[in-house]
Amino acid sequence: MYGKEFDISDEACGEDFTIEIGKAKIEVEGSDCTIIGFSRSVDHALNAAAKLQKDHGINAEVINLRSIRPLDRKTIIESVKKTHRLVTVEDGWPQSGVGAEICGLMMESSAFDYLDAPVERVTGADVPCPYAESIENAAFPNGDIVVNAVLRTLQRKK
Repeated sequence: MYGKEFDISDEACGEDFTIEIGKAKIEVEGSDCTIIGFSRSVDHALNAAAKLQKDHGINAEVINLRSIRPLDRKTIIESVKKTHRLVTVEDGWPQSGVGAEICGLMMESSAFDYLDAPVERVTGADVPCPYAESIENAAFPNGDIVVNAVLRTLQRKK
């Protein structure tokens, strides 16, 4: 995130600005699929949501976890109950990742009964982190990969 520029509100620049730890933020409201990310993957999720809306008329809800422990389970569950589909996005490896934890949450909560397709996990490649930029770009998620994951969830029938 060091090289990433983004706007910040006057409120967030204020001396007394705080964010509740463990409370996710719904960055974009949607009805067709939930996309969950944290840190750098939120940018991929937002890019994917914009492309899905523009190219396919799909309204994706984007959730920025903001913290992974504690995890805002309530916001995740309520979103999945609304959209019936879920894509998780993270830069880490698939095994033992945040997406795997969220998949476990889906299995152990009332959200399971609302899912109309299996959860799609978008993760980094299960390889050692490459140093060369061109290979590194191929080893981590991007907006296009997230778009494809969302499209897969929407093509599946209940």
